[in-house]
Amino acid sequence: MASLADLINLDLSDTTEKIIVEYLWVGGTGIDIRSKARTVNGPITDASQLPKWNYDGSSTGQAPGEDSEVILYPQAIFKDPFRRGDHILVMCDCYTPQGVPIPTNKRNNAAKIFDNPKVAAEVTWYGIEQEYTLLQKDVNWPLGWPVGGYPGPQGPYYCAAGADKAFGRDIVDAHYKACLYAGINISGINGEVMPGQWEFQVGPSVGIAASDQLWVARYILERITEVAGVVLSLDPKPIPGDWNGAGAHTNYSTKSMREEGGFEVIKKAIEKLGKRHTEHIAAYGEGNERRLTGHHETADINTFKWGVANRGASIRVGRDTEKEGKGYFEDRRPASNMDPYVVTSMIAETTLLL
Repeated sequence: MASLADLINLDLSDTTEKIIVEYLWVGGTGIDIRSKARTVNGPITDASQLPKWNYDGSSTGQAPGEDSEVILYPQAIFKDPFRRGDHILVMCDCYTPQGVPIPTNKRNNAAKIFDNPKVAAEVTWYGIEQEYTLLQKDVNWPLGWPVGGYPGPQGPYYCAAGADKAFGRDIVDAHYKACLYAGINISGINGEVMPGQWEFQVGPSVGIAASDQLWVARYILERITEVAGVVLSLDPKPIPGDWNGAGAHTNYSTKSMREEGGFEVIKKAIEKLGKRHTEHIAAYGEGNERRLTGHHETADINTFKWGVANRGASIRVGRDTEKEGKGYFEDRRPASNMDPYVVTSMIAETTLLL
């Protein structure tokens, strides 16, 4: 008699050419990710081979009940680390039946910015550092913390090893390998300053691909924490008080920044970002005011400043970039719950189109 695990892991390749495609999309809150699966004839090598689909937008807060159909447009495919074989995940964006992007579809506008000839010519690179917190399921309290209590103060936990310092490593490593399997350009992981908090990095990836990959990496992490019985939090300040918040530092460079004389281009770009500080902060994630306090490696939310190797700045330039006179910079303002389509395209727009 086959067990449940046997059936979940069935290899279908010997019996059918059909594959399972998991359609992913950003939900009504703008930070949740939804999905559902359908069967198609395989193999699929490009998103353009997949049919559009639809879902009930009234159940995700994206359409009224009397006109609830929302259309999914497939945009980017990835290998499915859960079903494996030829099965795939596809990141989609969402439209009305008339072909109008719905309000939570931030990808559509981002694609227009990245398709602009001025932006495309600069081959924008992004590396996004996604911080997150793992919570105990029934109490919504960080993993490894005593229920209703607190661990020792911050200091021993960052990049640490040991049962009393690193909580949830099995989830983190499972996610790391699953992202590599999927084809996501995940470049590393590390334990963070607050116990129960971790980070993974996506990139360097070009243009809109960075955001597609980050959203799919978030989905994979949600699925893995689901299996583990742990809650994933992207709250930018999950625990009040003397504990670090969670951000999504966004590293950025253009072709001109990476070439000789690039440091001057970087400084001009930072100047432009400073002039639109208020607009960027408004788009950089909900609850960010609880994180950007001027403490715990942040700049105050109302202050824009940049510096070399300064983790208390809005924009940090690395020592290597200063030394070599070219490279990249890090925007430290985005919150962990930011929409990467918004943040990456806004940085490109401000630095290259305004």
